[in-house]
Amino acid sequence: MIKAELGYKYHWAVADYLQRSARHIASQTDVDQAYALGEAAVQFALRGDNAVMPCIVRGKGKRYTWTIGEAALEDVANREKKMPRNYITRDGFGITTAAREYLAPLIAGEAYPRYKNGMPEYVRLKNLSVPRKLKTRFKV
Repeated sequence: MIKAELGYKYHWAVADYLQRSARHIASQTDVDQAYALGEAAVQFALRGDNAVMPCIVRGKGKRYTWTIGEAALEDVANREKKMPRNYITRDGFGITTAAREYLAPLIAGEAYPRYKNGMPEYVRLKNLSVPRKLKTRFKV
């Protein structure tokens, strides 16, 4: 309506974007899985693996368990996996009990970062270059 009737450009954003990227309110599960995925990615690279990525494999059973697996990029890149319909309420604005039970372990545990003068204190990387191993340069 804004574009059609008023001729203005518009953009809308869902309020959850910032929430999903807010490390200062990440769960302990988020942090544990992020570090495990990062470590696995380094191990894959050191082994020389290509076209794969580490992924989280959820265990079976009532108690939440997980391991790190490996996914071929061709199986996951540019693919969309939607939330099961029975996880969304009929009005489309909430989640069902089934969804809450599935998602609850993912938000379990508080993992607040250290703060200094009111700001989260994060690790600063050294960003040191490593010796070149390739004989040719990539063209950009």
